[in-house]
Amino acid sequence: MTRLTELPALEPDPLTPVAEEVERYVEALQGLSKANADFARRASWAQIRLAGARAGSRPGEAHESLNRIFRLGVPPDPPLDGPTRGILVTPTIPRPADLGLRALASAWMPWTGKRFDASAHTGDNLLIAGARPIARVLFPSYRLKPLGGGYAAFRFRTYVGPGQVDADRDTLKIDYDSDENPRLLIRDILDELVQIVPGAYLGKVLLRRKDAWRLLGYFGLEPAAVARTEEPIAARGEPVPAPA
Repeated sequence: MTRLTELPALEPDPLTPVAEEVERYVEALQGLSKANADFARRASWAQIRLAGARAGSRPGEAHESLNRIFRLGVPPDPPLDGPTRGILVTPTIPRPADLGLRALASAWMPWTGKRFDASAHTGDNLLIAGARPIARVLFPSYRLKPLGGGYAAFRFRTYVGPGQVDADRDTLKIDYDSDENPRLLIRDILDELVQIVPGAYLGKVLLRRKDAWRLLGYFGLEPAAVARTEEPIAARGEPVPAPA
């Protein structure tokens, strides 16, 4: 059990931490009591975001920190049910494509999260209204489903199993390999998700190439009900690294 008073001495530098320090701090957050669950969620979410922000200038450390955080996680408990808000934490593809994708994502991100049906072990992705023209070009025979002011797309099934890259860790598999999804790219993607603490979830995006899986990036999820009550990180006074 971690005492709240122990955390200030463990908190890593937001700009130039060592990956082991980030891991140790998040592990300490996991040891907080249920009375401090909201603090643990906010602080874990902040460490995920900070690592993503550092990935532009410190990719080696940021990717290792995210991997260490991911390996601390477990399959979501209780299972996710309903809409979640998502962020692209960072791609992990080689530069300069990495920097280009980061710039594009900061200017325009059509993906807003995922929606889960825990009882059916299925779900789909949530997209903004502006995603439709791009989807028509990339997937001309696929139709997005209107949902509120945006769209639902790319249904998946969920199940728990060992990670493709982290075979010693159980993850929630988010599997798109079904006939209803476009064959181009989508069916070769597998997301793996873990719960860092209740309310803060970190995922890996994997791409299948022949018989191997390649890590494309990290994403984060939080329940939509929680996200609606949150202020931006900067408004809460938490440190945010300067743009890379």
